[in-house]
Amino acid sequence: MKLINIGFGSLISAQRLLAVIAPESAPIKRMIQEARERGVLIDATYGRKTCSVLVMDNDHLILSALSPDVVASRLDGEKADRQEEEGATWP
Repeated sequence: MKLINIGFGSLISAQRLLAVIAPESAPIKRMIQEARERGVLIDATYGRKTCSVLVMDNDHLILSALSPDVVASRLDGEKADRQEEEGATWP
C-alpha cells in the first residue's frame, strides 16, 4: 500500500484516491458543503487555506493545504517542491 503525504503529517492511501481538484469553482464548493452536511468531509488543512480537494473512492472528500500539482507529483513519486508547512502560499 502506497501512502501519500498531503501535508502536515497527514497521509492517504494512493489506491483509494480518485481525483485531485482545485476548490475554486461553485460546483466543487457545493460538493464540499454537501460532504460536510453528510459527515464525510475530512479537513486536513490544519487551519490553512484549502488548495486542493481529494476525492476518495469511499465517497469521502479530503481538504488539503497543498496545491493539486504538489499532490500529483507526490502521487507520481517525484520529488515535490518543499513549499508546505513553512507558511508558503500557493496560487
